[in-house]
Amino acid sequence: MWFRKKETQLNRIATKLEKAMRKDTELAVFGASTHNYQVNEKLTAKELADWQATYQIKLPEPYAQFLTEVGDGGAGPFYGLYSLEKATSYTESDALTATCMLYPGMAKEEWNHLIEPLISDEDISDSEYEAARNRVLGGMLCIGTQGCDYDMYLVLEGQHKGRVVYTSDFHPDHPFFFVYEDNILDWYERWLDEVLLDYDIGWFGSRMPGDEPTLLQAYHNATDEVTQSKTLDGLFKIKKLSQPTLQFLKNIADQGQNNRATAIRLICKTSIDEGREYLLELLHSDSEKDVLSALQILNWYGKAADLTEFINVILQRLGSVRDVETLRHVGYVLEPSGAITIRNFAPFLRHADFNIQTAAIYATRNCDDKSEGWEIIERMFADGGKEVVKSTISYWGIVPHERLLPYYKAVWPEYKGNPNFREKFIDGLRKLNMADNYFDQA
Repeated sequence: MWFRKKETQLNRIATKLEKAMRKDTELAVFGASTHNYQVNEKLTAKELADWQATYQIKLPEPYAQFLTEVGDGGAGPFYGLYSLEKATSYTESDALTATCMLYPGMAKEEWNHLIEPLISDEDISDSEYEAARNRVLGGMLCIGTQGCDYDMYLVLEGQHKGRVVYTSDFHPDHPFFFVYEDNILDWYERWLDEVLLDYDIGWFGSRMPGDEPTLLQAYHNATDEVTQSKTLDGLFKIKKLSQPTLQFLKNIADQGQNNRATAIRLICKTSIDEGREYLLELLHSDSEKDVLSALQILNWYGKAADLTEFINVILQRLGSVRDVETLRHVGYVLEPSGAITIRNFAPFLRHADFNIQTAAIYATRNCDDKSEGWEIIERMFADGGKEVVKSTISYWGIVPHERLLPYYKAVWPEYKGNPNFREKFIDGLRKLNMADNYFDQA
């Protein structure tokens, strides 16, 4: 019975893989340009048996079925699945045959204890580090990558054999994530379903599965806030929510429930206009956390919307910004509108906190009023010294104004050997009709 069920699923997977390839002809799905929805040649039963005999490991049956009935790696979530040979090469042999220490919902305290030698012991030897790393990754096979430090592993033994685990660097309080599905075939088929449904799958597998009705029902059935949060998070994969769902989310936002911030984000992801009143409320809030939340939403989802009303409020409230991250997002939202000027950012450009000052320098990098604001820049240079001058050169280049030349001349010796920066200096001089060798003169 199990084999017949799995055979049906394998057939579905093969059919859906062909449909996904025909649907995503532009290879717009994350990672698709790497695998092109093509799987490798299947493993033979003998090749699978030889591998299992060599490593004394019996692979989870659904994975073995995939290798011999679908393909030996290739098309799959993110950048695809490794072949068995490549997966083995990316997995330490000592870890491959070890016991799996991980489990879903692992307590932060247990995780922190497990990774402590990897993050705390500066004197640890290479062999001790490898042993500690293998304890964390033990009993798992590296089956693919998501890019950067994010990989995908398959549990090979123990209670959770067959589960897919998303790994990353070893961070305190962040145990590795077990996907929701119990086996690799269900996880793989879900990926194909979400491709075909045109879901937003940039974070595939990390969010609760299900369509709108399923997730809303799960929210109503949930008996704790954590599960409710996960059901709402699952809605982010749906690019445009239905009106009934938007109304449900507005009810959460209006009632001020614990998931209010998430509900507002979901509303605005579908339509900035639908969430306009909530965004204005957040922007007028005395809480900088609320203001930052509104700015993040506008930055993430507002690029195609008319933001004039929001920009006016942001400019009115600019003087109340105190946090670096908030200022960065002010820059992100205002820049496309051309509303950033040297003058309205002057308090931040001369701020005593170098981090805020640097954020302001970056935000004003495309301002075209720098020469007119030379007095502000001169005071900034005089107060901040060489480090501030060098920070502006990185983002602005050289501002062509005679009163600023002494400050550029002071840092010229550090830059003249770099062709790219040297060109910036000379370009500034030429705009002032000055000789190329001005900075070399005594």
